[in-house]
Amino acid sequence: MGKFSPVPGTADIFPEESARYRKIEETGAEIFGRYGYGELRTPTFEYTEVFQRGLGDDTEVVQKEMYTFEDRGGRSLTLRPEGTAGVMRALLTTDVMNGVEQRVFYHGSMFRGERPAAGRRREFHQIGVENVGRIAPELDAECIAMLYHFLQEIGIKDVEIRINSRGIAEDRVESGKALREYFAQHIDDMCDDCKVRLEKNIWRILDCKQENCRNIIKDAPDYRLYFSEDSRNYFKTVCETLDALQVPYIIDPMLVRGLDYYVHTVFELAHTTLGSSIAIAGGGRYELFLPGQSRPVRGVGFAAGIERLIMVQDALNIKLDDKKSDLVYLVSLGDEARKANIELAGILRRNGLKVALEVENRSMKAQMRSANNSGANFVVIRGDNELAENCAVIKNMTDGTEEKVSIEKLYDSLV
Repeated sequence: MGKFSPVPGTADIFPEESARYRKIEETGAEIFGRYGYGELRTPTFEYTEVFQRGLGDDTEVVQKEMYTFEDRGGRSLTLRPEGTAGVMRALLTTDVMNGVEQRVFYHGSMFRGERPAAGRRREFHQIGVENVGRIAPELDAECIAMLYHFLQEIGIKDVEIRINSRGIAEDRVESGKALREYFAQHIDDMCDDCKVRLEKNIWRILDCKQENCRNIIKDAPDYRLYFSEDSRNYFKTVCETLDALQVPYIIDPMLVRGLDYYVHTVFELAHTTLGSSIAIAGGGRYELFLPGQSRPVRGVGFAAGIERLIMVQDALNIKLDDKKSDLVYLVSLGDEARKANIELAGILRRNGLKVALEVENRSMKAQMRSANNSGANFVVIRGDNELAENCAVIKNMTDGTEEKVSIEKLYDSLV
């Protein structure tokens, strides 16, 4: 580890890459806005109990992965490991508990103490949405369709959408009993984590990625047979709505997602470039309890990992719409030209252009080299002669052509 390296599992994001993050975030804001969603920003850390109560004490996120610390007042605080709990805590200040629908989206840093791997950092970035206050299978389907639409817009097509039903709490008594009886017969051949899950959270076994466990899981009984008719009809309506919206999907009974608050619909999206076992986005309908609340907050939403979205874009060779930001580079030949160009830069920037210039006394060759390295598509050159004539030379860096224009017509020649 070098002296100036970031902490393992974190990364410095330099301008070229941060532009890609911003493009994804801006595209999300545009697409989600078409569905009536507005942006909500919540704090990076919350009281620890927000996540303990919201996500469930038995989840691996709470037990193994949270970054928790005490502030000066001895209060336990946690860096957010996911976005939903904090968003729900914020929305409790609105009328969502009275059935008033809230549609919000968010993006930002999340933190989990996982082993770093490709597409998985300890500080990572998510973009997500939450629809809170109303319950309807059509809303679940619309949420999946919106995620599908968003991925299409950032160039990620041909995604695999897997969906399933978790039923409701009452459905899980008999269905959980059937699973427990089956896995108890095979638990000696399963991983240590699954042995713990058998006692604490039987549903998490279905999410195990160990190959030996997967071979046992594939023969597990169909727990959905124990669900109520209402739950089965709810999921049927989700599927019918997706069909009407022309969104492709696969029903996967092994999909349960990793958090305890999910009910009814759950879904994950993967892309062949990363393999079907690596989700690039996912979510579902949930009932989430927060501190001081005797009733759950109900909603549906999803989150997508921006780092993984960028990995897929790279694999598909998807580039930004690169106009080089219409960058204009001002080259100054002499002190007077440099002073005049500083003034000109201010005028052009106020009129919406992106402008760079050399403020030190350097040769024209050195300035042109800097202009080329900056990615500018136009260079504006001024020296004593141009100042005397109240004009400038514009060089097109794409085709190498040059033209002399008056300062009054300079802006029109650059746009």
